[in-house]
Amino acid sequence: MLNKVVICGVGLIGGSFALGLKAAGAVGEIVGLGRTPAPLEEAKRRGVIDRVASDWADALRGADLVLLAMPVGQMAPVLDAMAPHLTPETVVTDGGSTKSDVVAAARAALGDKIGQFVPGHPIAGAEKSGVAAAQANLYADKRVVLTPLAENAAASVARVQGAWEACGARVSQLAAEDHDRVFAAVSHLPHLLAFALVHDFAQRPNSDQLFGFAAGGFRDFTRIASSHPEMWRDICIANRHALLLELDAYMVELMRTRVLLAGGDAAGLETMFNTARQRRDAWLDSLLPPGE
Repeated sequence: MLNKVVICGVGLIGGSFALGLKAAGAVGEIVGLGRTPAPLEEAKRRGVIDRVASDWADALRGADLVLLAMPVGQMAPVLDAMAPHLTPETVVTDGGSTKSDVVAAARAALGDKIGQFVPGHPIAGAEKSGVAAAQANLYADKRVVLTPLAENAAASVARVQGAWEACGARVSQLAAEDHDRVFAAVSHLPHLLAFALVHDFAQRPNSDQLFGFAAGGFRDFTRIASSHPEMWRDICIANRHALLLELDAYMVELMRTRVLLAGGDAAGLETMFNTARQRRDAWLDSLLPPGE
């Protein structure tokens, strides 16, 4: 049971964390903090948070846990503002999609308090953003990755892990560098490609015709292009070195595909398609609960 949880950035991620804890009966009070008052007042109106803090000193008084749920580009100034008011009993975590840059910002801001910061990343976003999109079951049976630091006490990691598990999440651990390499491939690259494809079509002279005839396949492929632009700008910039490696590898794969297509190599295309389908189907099967 957490007596008091502070959420800075009460949008989809932070709001769903709050609702998940409340649904589990795992928290006494949830306090919200953010850049602008309107979303916080909406969060309070919806019952996502119990009250809005006036500042960090107010928010952190007696807090067990803090979740930083803003875009990763905002982490450094927020950590700087929070640091002077952080007392030893409070553990801080985050929901950022990149970890190496967030850890560096936390080390710079927190200094000898760095052991109180347990980096994390919930793998359960959606293409919609804002507190109106928050839902209590967003993290149910979804993966959350923690990237603990050498300075973290076991009890601090356990507090963060317990909070996510109360929301129904399955918690794993990775080193920060490994996390950023993996998610450059399986998350950041797909978002970049979806944004790029929609942007390409949007710039064409026959844009209205293209979107007028687009149907299910285009909708499914580009769903994540409806994601929060500011958040994904920050993610792509923060993890650009790993993302560039993945983009380069994908461009090589596209060139291989172009060679098959230009040469009319039906057998080669079918082999590639079969390999992709089989691997994707195996992955989907691995997501099913045992016995289904």
